[in-house]
Amino acid sequence: MGEFIESGAVKVIEVIGISKDGFEAAVDNAVEKASESIAGITGVEVQNLSARVNEGKVVQYRANVKLAFAVR
Repeated sequence: MGEFIESGAVKVIEVIGISKDGFEAAVDNAVEKASESIAGITGVEVQNLSARVNEGKVVQYRANVKLAFAVR
């Protein structure tokens, strides 16, 4: 689990998570994928949810999220 940041600085980046399984999975994918290259993510803020539609059906869910982590 991420550490609590009591003082110092926090960096925030924006990423878009994508999933065929729903919005929650899209948020999870954004955090999991970013965690592969960014250590110590401590927070996520969902900014926007959107979906791709094909022939009247939702085929892809997207979540624009901001991720926070401590500056080292």
